Amino acid sequence: MTIHQTKGIVIKTVKYGETSVIVTIFTELFGIQSYIVNGVRTSSKKGMGKANLFQPAAILDLQAYHNELHNLQRLKEFKWGYLYQHLYFDVVKNAVSLFMIELLQKTLKQPEANPSLFYFIEDAFIHLDSSDEQVVANYPLYFSLHLATFLGFQLSDTYTEQTTYFDLKEGQFVDDHPIHPNFLQNPYSQLTSQLLKVMQPHELKEFRLNYETRRILLQAYQTFYALHIQDFGTMRTWPVLQQIFS
Repeated sequence: MTIHQTKGIVIKTVKYGETSVIVTIFTELFGIQSYIVNGVRTSSKKGMGKANLFQPAAILDLQAYHNELHNLQRLKEFKWGYLYQHLYFDVVKNAVSLFMIELLQKTLKQPEANPSLFYFIEDAFIHLDSSDEQVVANYPLYFSLHLATFLGFQLSDTYTEQTTYFDLKEGQFVDDHPIHPNFLQNPYSQLTSQLLKVMQPHELKEFRLNYETRRILLQAYQTFYALHIQDFGTMRTWPVLQQIFS
């Protein structure tokens, strides 16, 4: 079986048997994949160190076996691809990262390569790790909106003085008050337009938003996902974010 060198981002880890784990990883080469990794939950120092690599949001360099006929793949080698300085130790950054991970769990379904999406997610976690407080507070908004565009949802930034309603069903700005309740109007629609224009996370420092504004926007963006993704449900990490940023 061919061994492939690929980067991967850990999305979910589940204990399996006495010493093993099944890890869901979003890979650069193959999209979302599940791997069984044996012997990483032993009580030895070596085993415990290996298990740390499979924390959610970990960016890894992998040597992976790949067989398209199998649902469960195996890893030959794995090591850190990027070492976070703050993300696992800073309470706020960790809460934001877990929100991002849950959103990825709910949206990454198909095992197919999407390099541009992979690089966006990798870049988003690396920037989160080094961002300051003002940027981090706006990060869930930025990630939610821009992830949707990379997933193929056409969020058209067509806001003008005439098109001031953001229709969450259609994913676009419209000039008429929608007949359904799933929409944003000013100032929230204009802020959504401005957030869609952000090219790099450091630009989020320019957004001086209060808690209530962030809450309304993020609730609306979750509604957008629920309208467009079957069985999206509710976000378990959402109440934690609310508490931290309140």
